Amino acid sequence: MADWMIYGANGYTGELIAREAARQGLRPIVAGRNAERVPALAAELGLPHRVFSAEEADLSGVSLLLNCAGPFSCTAKPVIAAALAAHVHYLDVTGEIDVFEYVRSLDAEARRANIVLCPGVGFDVIPTDCLALALKRALPDASVLNLGFESRSGKSPGTAKTTIEGMGAGTRIRRGGVLRTEPIGLRSRHIDFGNGMRLAVAFPWGDVSTAYQTTGIPSITVYVAVRPSFRWAMLAANLAAPLLRLPAIRERLKARAGAIVGPDATTRQNAPTFVWGEAHNPSGAMRTARVRTANGYDVTIHGALAVVRHIMGATTLRPGFVTPSMLCGVDLVERLPGSSAIRIV
Repeated sequence: MADWMIYGANGYTGELIAREAARQGLRPIVAGRNAERVPALAAELGLPHRVFSAEEADLSGVSLLLNCAGPFSCTAKPVIAAALAAHVHYLDVTGEIDVFEYVRSLDAEARRANIVLCPGVGFDVIPTDCLALALKRALPDASVLNLGFESRSGKSPGTAKTTIEGMGAGTRIRRGGVLRTEPIGLRSRHIDFGNGMRLAVAFPWGDVSTAYQTTGIPSITVYVAVRPSFRWAMLAANLAAPLLRLPAIRERLKARAGAIVGPDATTRQNAPTFVWGEAHNPSGAMRTARVRTANGYDVTIHGALAVVRHIMGATTLRPGFVTPSMLCGVDLVERLPGSSAIRIV
């Protein structure tokens, strides 16, 4: 396998992916800006390494970059710019809607550079993206798509920082092909994700961007299962939105998030995820899809490496922006450890 790189390998998710890659006999270059942790991880795993900031990305001799350094609102632009200049395929594990929209805007540039841009090759958004495509095939004239999941994965420091970046911004839905913002926690319903009925609220998940690219369905909402008390906290956050958008407040909260310890292997093993979707057409027909997956972080580990292997092993690739299911097939989620088959009713 030609040289490829994991950037942000010193972070929680990046390190998990690097360790699994090494266990599988892969030899990525591990990279990041931490001049102590990156070389130490590389030495432990017997892998090459590089130390640089996102703004000074060194992609010489690299054919593919997997960006695991969040928040991606800070790292995606400079790293993608380096990938375009160096003609390097770009993957990341973001779930940030604005990042997806930005990367999609670079489709023409990626085509000219003859590279693939495929953000969201982790739990954000492989399972829901695959369900979206499966539902589109089951109901080709669908005009409304709802997706969602029930997860008890816990949070890594990077995920917590990304959540803080979005605090006070409300939630996002797509209507008539256009992204709209509304107060978070306001839109709710009860959903059986595959583990019994749960209260769920509309959540700013990446599929309001990626599923539109995958399916063309103009109205998309993503839901996440929550406790009733957490929904009330979301509603209260709408009132505190002006404070939560202050840079000083965000930086203080992100500093606290840096102390979070991500879930260990045992916790992850005991926390499967239940993913659901439903599509409606103008005539009133409906299709419902469900899939059970491993813990979200394990989906990210194995999903990212599956996409890496797909690109590195392909004889031909269509360059440009693409979603995981468009690139690797609707059954990508089913091929990941711990996943069931997609069931459509």
